[in-house]
Amino acid sequence: MRLPDLIGFARGAAAGNPLRTALLILAMAIGVAAVVVLTALGDGARRYVVGEFSSLGTNLVIVLPGRSQTGGFNPGNAITNTPRDLTVDDAQALLRASAVRRLAPLAVGTSEISVGGKLREVMVAGTTAEFIDVRRLELAQGRFLAAGDWRRGANEVVIGAKVREELFAATPALGQLVRVGDRRFRVVGVMAATGQGLGMNTDELVIIPVSLAQAMFNSNTLFRILVEAHSRESIEPAKTQVTDIIKQRHEGEEDVTVITQDAVLATFDKLLGALTLAVAGIAAISLAVAGILVMNVMLVSVTQRTAEIGLLKALGATAATIRTAFIVEAAMLSMTGALIGYLLGEGGAALLRQLYPTFPAYPPDWAILAGLGTALVTGILFGVLPARQAARLDPVLALGRR
Repeated sequence: MRLPDLIGFARGAAAGNPLRTALLILAMAIGVAAVVVLTALGDGARRYVVGEFSSLGTNLVIVLPGRSQTGGFNPGNAITNTPRDLTVDDAQALLRASAVRRLAPLAVGTSEISVGGKLREVMVAGTTAEFIDVRRLELAQGRFLAAGDWRRGANEVVIGAKVREELFAATPALGQLVRVGDRRFRVVGVMAATGQGLGMNTDELVIIPVSLAQAMFNSNTLFRILVEAHSRESIEPAKTQVTDIIKQRHEGEEDVTVITQDAVLATFDKLLGALTLAVAGIAAISLAVAGILVMNVMLVSVTQRTAEIGLLKALGATAATIRTAFIVEAAMLSMTGALIGYLLGEGGAALLRQLYPTFPAYPPDWAILAGLGTALVTGILFGVLPARQAARLDPVLALGRR
């Protein structure tokens, strides 16, 4: 029996019982769709986190108060207790490191901003003029904080896009006086809208000089120091030099955690990559269940088509031909379900991207190929037993059964 005849035989058998065929295809489709959608979620989370950390800036080295006790970066250690705080003097001392291009100290707290009877709570970031370049941020209007002595600062503020919209609406914000906490500031700039990022939302951020922020929060502690190395090749030397300088200033005690952007990205990439594989494995279980369904349906099909098998064997069809015909039928049904599942999965991923535009829910190529391949292999493997049972039927006994 030629391949076109085998395919025609399988198609006719499937069309002969449309409900059974539809349920089998649906089971396989659900399995493949689950693989595609879940891996799109897992890989989308990985891409999102990597993209957010990449947006923090290039060649970035982050100095955190407190010594991490683990061998790698742990997000839970981002804010830790330390016997000695990071200060503005520590930050300025890091400027003498040869691998450091520039840096920005950062003090963070919450306060209220008010103008013209309007009031809202905001996150306040105290920093210096270098912050906008280190973080690769952009201004929509005006200018950023003026350069000058870090221990002194003019009463000027740069506000986020959402803060400007809520407080000023259509009124120009530049040059207006606002009250942040118990101090009055003049608005000198408005940040470009960027949306939510890791750590803070710059659209709702209020930026003032670091010295005024520390006075406002009654603390000389820095939340962290953002250091930019000269190049990617300078990242590790910058990390070493920063650690050594802080250690010298803190009486030989290494009581800070210095992490690099690459280390953070590698850690999250590894964790979320493993998560993607795990959810793909869980989704693949449904393909195994669908394969068992294929086997059961094909076994029932053998029983229902005993007379047909006997006729084929009486007309000269060999056991190998009968076996091949049933395996082709199982493979065709499995592949049809897999392709429908792939389309459903892509549709589900597209819906996720439509609902959450910032989330890159794209299924990885390997997951698509693995889902389609697993569906085909599962259908063939679970179709072998029914095919062998059909091939072993005695033609005389088969023709006598109804």
